[in-house]
Amino acid sequence: MISVRSVAKKSVSAISPLLTGLIVAAHGKHFIAELDDQRRITCVTRGKKTGVACGDHVEIALTSPDQGVIERIAPRTSLLYRSDLYREKIIAANVDQIVIVVAAVPSFYEELINRCLTAAESVGIRALIVLNKTDLPETAAARVTLALYETLGYPLLTLCARQDVTPLKAHLQGLTSVLVGQSGMGKSTLINALLPEARAREGEVSTALDSGKHTTTHALLYHLDANSHIIDSPGLQEFGLHHLKVEDIAQTFVEFRPYLGHCRFSNCLHLVEPGCALDEAVKSGAIHPRRLSFYRALAQEKLRAPRIY
Repeated sequence: MISVRSVAKKSVSAISPLLTGLIVAAHGKHFIAELDDQRRITCVTRGKKTGVACGDHVEIALTSPDQGVIERIAPRTSLLYRSDLYREKIIAANVDQIVIVVAAVPSFYEELINRCLTAAESVGIRALIVLNKTDLPETAAARVTLALYETLGYPLLTLCARQDVTPLKAHLQGLTSVLVGQSGMGKSTLINALLPEARAREGEVSTALDSGKHTTTHALLYHLDANSHIIDSPGLQEFGLHHLKVEDIAQTFVEFRPYLGHCRFSNCLHLVEPGCALDEAVKSGAIHPRRLSFYRALAQEKLRAPRIY
């Protein structure tokens, strides 16, 4: 009996080989995959498996002409995700760049920018900050706040998505980028300006995934051209980094790196220890005090979190 079932499985596998595809939309445990022949099908994971992200390359077993089950995820070049004490939330896979979209109105959380930069540095992808809605009078003050990040080497692009997004296109060329930011920053407006057909595609995806009319409930990948892609992600209000170790967080602050390893104590966490090289760098003007404060808030958050066994 066992051998008969085994033979049957092999014959089914021979008739229905696995197809390869790209996850172009993700909402909960429901996905849309774009196959190599450009067809799009809805997919689910097998059993209770999760962990599939927009941007993943996958192998799929068809269950009907327009539906399938994800059997395998191909090795990733990067995985961007956030986490708290109890769970992880995948944002996107195989991305080269995180585009942090902010605006003067509604006001943005500078802490969220720092968390996004830490996440990007931790997985080795580049970061671009976009200040949108430059037609607003409050933009000048926001520009002053963001100048700090330019001095650290992060490009800062200012634009108004409702008027002209041409300056952004050069920063997206040849890359897979993911847009992140708080709700109301204009990410969807940017997408619609870059790809006028995007609004129709959003409606189709919302229907297929049964995620309602709000486009911010799912991640969605668009092709800008054959080599350039952009992922629109749901709006963020927080960006947990519980998965990072305290000793690794300091490495993600690019301006800290020349001073790490030069503290009086080799196990210095750069919080309240005497002889901390980062404190001396702040005094000399080499490190901005806001950045050290952001680091300490992240480190203390991690240290306060109870261990889960």
